Amino acid sequence: MNKKRRGKRRLPAREKQPLEQQISINQKWSMDFMSDSLANGNRFRTFNVLDDCSREILYIEIATSISSLRVTRTLEQLIEWRGKPLCIRVDNGPEFTSHHFELWCKDHGIAIQFIQPGKPMQNGYIERFNRSYRKEILDAYFSTCQK
Repeated sequence: MNKKRRGKRRLPAREKQPLEQQISINQKWSMDFMSDSLANGNRFRTFNVLDDCSREILYIEIATSISSLRVTRTLEQLIEWRGKPLCIRVDNGPEFTSHHFELWCKDHGIAIQFIQPGKPMQNGYIERFNRSYRKEILDAYFSTCQK
């Protein structure tokens, strides 16, 4: 069985994106994923959306699987509530580099700002939230289950 292997999908070169303070809300949103597991071993993911100006968490979606279709559906609902951002800062995960997500952003006139691979501090606002969320929510709940 000599099946042809699919090659690894290569990312285009990403330019360094400085992390700058925004002056009004809905200019730039940061998005990222986190994963954790329940006490029974089932894994789940959280999709977090943050406004860079106010540092307000706009949405947290929790599910066992979150695809790019679900990301865009969540963003549609969020735009209906809050209005549309000018730009979205994301990492290079498959949900954000998918053709569906890129077309959705283009159709809505939202710019995508990708960080460089392996440089999570270029998305520092959401990474800071992820650390607090893990420490104060996810790990706190898990430690109470252990007792």
